[in-house]
Amino acid sequence: MSLRDDVEREGWGPYPLILAGAAVAVGLVFLIDPRWGGFALGGVIMIGAALRFSGFGGPLAVRGRKADAVTLGLAGFMLVLTSLLLDNSAAKALIESLFSR
Repeated sequence: MSLRDDVEREGWGPYPLILAGAAVAVGLVFLIDPRWGGFALGGVIMIGAALRFSGFGGPLAVRGRKADAVTLGLAGFMLVLTSLLLDNSAAKALIESLFSR
């Protein structure tokens, strides 16, 4: 194995893993249930944030490492939270009451 092989392998980083997980999550949205699909997609995005924060780059690297990790982490968290709130009328009422004042 030469140095060139290491550079090419690291060039993709965890991108194929995240892409495959996102494809499975979107499939869950359409085939099973939007709540489970959104939860899975948020989880995959948060895994991408953790991998980006630990130093893996590839196509996930857009800005600095910390900025990418925070952006991906917040997006993943919001997807997970939104998927948990779907079809949960008690939680929806609580959130609406917070913003209605």
